[in-house]
Amino acid sequence: MQSEYLESIKKQFRYYKDLGDKAMSQVTEQNLFEQINPTSNSIAIIVNHLWGNMLSRWTDFLTTDGEKEWRNRDAEFENHIQNTDDLLQKWNEGWECLFNALTQLQEADLTRIIYIRNEGHTVQEAINRQLAHYPYHVGQIVYLAKLFSGDHWQSLSIPKGQSQTYNASKFTQPQGRRHFTDDWLPPTTEK
Repeated sequence: MQSEYLESIKKQFRYYKDLGDKAMSQVTEQNLFEQINPTSNSIAIIVNHLWGNMLSRWTDFLTTDGEKEWRNRDAEFENHIQNTDDLLQKWNEGWECLFNALTQLQEADLTRIIYIRNEGHTVQEAINRQLAHYPYHVGQIVYLAKLFSGDHWQSLSIPKGQSQTYNASKFTQPQGRRHFTDDWLPPTTEK
């Protein structure tokens, strides 16, 4: 059962990374740095925060506190990214750190206690915490990208008006155990 959990969360994290990738690809470089108002975050600032959080949480995941001494969370909400290349480098570096940590996990690790700001979590609880946190911010990225793209937006899920068609195709398939991300992500050879 635990190995199924590990595979499922890897797919779910891949799914949310893919949503962010596809959303950001639909906007201009200017849009990546645009703020709706002075107190809002741009896509670049959200990426910078996710990068800082991912590096802090997933570096030495099993052996050190998830809130690293070298992390400067407040600075993550200032724009330090200069261009699209820098943004994508940070975006991918954060996700790579996460996936490297997940790949190292064994089933027995899921019940180990790790710490985030000195608060004990089982590894599974810590994973679930991040699986709630990252989609929250990816949703912000998707919302901003959709807002900036306007009529040019390409849907990342079932397009408006297509639910019946999509459901009809799903119900023509036999019942079976599948992961919801299988329709949205390309197959991977990752273990």
